[in-house]
Amino acid sequence: MKVVLTALNAKYIHTNLAVRYLKKSAEDLVDHIEIAEFTINHSQHYILNEIYKMQPEIVCFSCYIWNIEMIHQISKLLKKVMPQVMIVLGGPEVSFETVKVMEENDAIDIVVIGEGEKTFRQLMAAMQRDEDYSEILSIAFRAKGKVFMNEISSSAIPMEEVPFGYNEEILDSDKIVYYESSRGCPFHCQYCLSSSFTGVRFRPIEMVKEELKFFIDQEVKQVKFVDRTFNTKKSYAMEIMQYIVEHNRGKTNFHFEVTADLMEEDMLEFLQKVPVGLFQFEIGVQSTNGDTLEAIQRKMNFSRLKEVVKRVASGRNIHQHLDLIVGLPKEDYFSFRKSFDDVFSLRPEKLQVGFLKLLKGSGLRRDAIEYGYIYDDSPPYEVLENDHIAYGEIMSLKGIEEMVETYWNTRMFSAAIEAIISSFYTSSFKFFEDLWRYWEGLGYQHQAHSRNKLYEILIDFYEYKSFVNIEAFKDLLKLDYIKHNKTSSIPKFFAIVEEAGFKDHCHKFLQQPENLQQYLPQYVDLPAKQIIKKVHFQQFNYNVAKLEEKPEDLKHIVEERIVLLFDYDIDNKAIDHCRYFLLDTIET
Repeated sequence: MKVVLTALNAKYIHTNLAVRYLKKSAEDLVDHIEIAEFTINHSQHYILNEIYKMQPEIVCFSCYIWNIEMIHQISKLLKKVMPQVMIVLGGPEVSFETVKVMEENDAIDIVVIGEGEKTFRQLMAAMQRDEDYSEILSIAFRAKGKVFMNEISSSAIPMEEVPFGYNEEILDSDKIVYYESSRGCPFHCQYCLSSSFTGVRFRPIEMVKEELKFFIDQEVKQVKFVDRTFNTKKSYAMEIMQYIVEHNRGKTNFHFEVTADLMEEDMLEFLQKVPVGLFQFEIGVQSTNGDTLEAIQRKMNFSRLKEVVKRVASGRNIHQHLDLIVGLPKEDYFSFRKSFDDVFSLRPEKLQVGFLKLLKGSGLRRDAIEYGYIYDDSPPYEVLENDHIAYGEIMSLKGIEEMVETYWNTRMFSAAIEAIISSFYTSSFKFFEDLWRYWEGLGYQHQAHSRNKLYEILIDFYEYKSFVNIEAFKDLLKLDYIKHNKTSSIPKFFAIVEEAGFKDHCHKFLQQPENLQQYLPQYVDLPAKQIIKKVHFQQFNYNVAKLEEKPEDLKHIVEERIVLLFDYDIDNKAIDHCRYFLLDTIET
């Protein structure tokens, strides 16, 4: 019997954990079982052709909101060219409304419902022996043209029985590796599928350590924990993080979804000492509106969350990614504006503005009528409006989200944006709103823009708003540009000042051992002609180093000629793209 476990990932860099679990759970029973990973950017006929060439007897698909429509189309095509093939679906997108899914797509033979490892093993054992599988719990199946759904198993799989999905696999260094140390969530947020289940189960800590060592030894780029709340159990989370710190090789980043307001002092002290870029935190705030949080049954102490995020940020070693959701119950446009300002005030490295999706199995989908939800019937079931927010307002927020992604989350404009907001706005939301209206008014949303064009647009916006001291602003934006773009070719829209003989003075500066010892000790054994390839000298008409520290001074800063030395050769760029020094000794 030949079985193909098929994954249609959202991006090439993603790996599918589910199909790896299934393969390991049944490979000792099946003659031949293999994984075929594609992306949703592949054409349907390419995927169909690749599966056809493998000539499987059973094809299994892992189903999510981003791939389910494509899977339906491919499964129907498969049945046309391979009528005898058995098609099995599993995953969150088919574990709810299962009978309806099978009735709408008669190419589906079996659906594995819920956690699949145990059920899939039983199913494969029966098929390998050509035995009856109709009594297996947690499946739906088609027989004589009808769909039958069996009872759902009430027993959860012990985490020690879940196989390690990557065992013996040679992992690509450019892929994100997904990993799970616990299942379940202590919270019951009604927009999330975790609200359908109770309790949290933990994988034995020694198994986790052994498996993490496997990733560390292979020097994978990133391990992304899919645990819903990684720090549910503090002692467990601490032991995992301490193990990573003790064994890391500086090559792998570990991403965790954490609940910030659960963090206690000992964990915060530990995190201050973690190597730069080793950890990355995703913190779901979603809203700061009390009525909204009550409606979605989300418990959060925002005051404590703020303290924790600021404390972690003070170490400048951990990238923090904070989330908000548009379209939650009882959150109107102006309430969301406050939530945005509350979260943006923490200045996370990334602020993700997401748009509510009414997932199958979630409490909000069940209660959609109560809140007046109108949403897309097709995946990903995104909300269009509700009783508190209109479609037009959500569309405006999508534009604002685009500005946040373009101008904040890229980190390429941070000093300039800080100065604009600090000097001219009482609301960070209002800045991004104004920027979007300017952007949309000029039709910029209809085309892609080069990196340099984005800087130019921000200068044009500044001028359009008639903000004072535009030359100082350009100098500060030039600082952003040079920090994130190692180049000697500075765009002409910046004020370029370079006195005669400046380049010669820079070379002479690098030839002085005392200068290297003070600023660039890692280069003391290199000749100046090699060092100059790793650094950049730039003259400014304003003290932009001081302005970056005190961005509110933009309105009244006066001219002051300075030179900055930029060093791009830093160990980890998770927080900073480079380091720079204000030079007092260079001769000009």
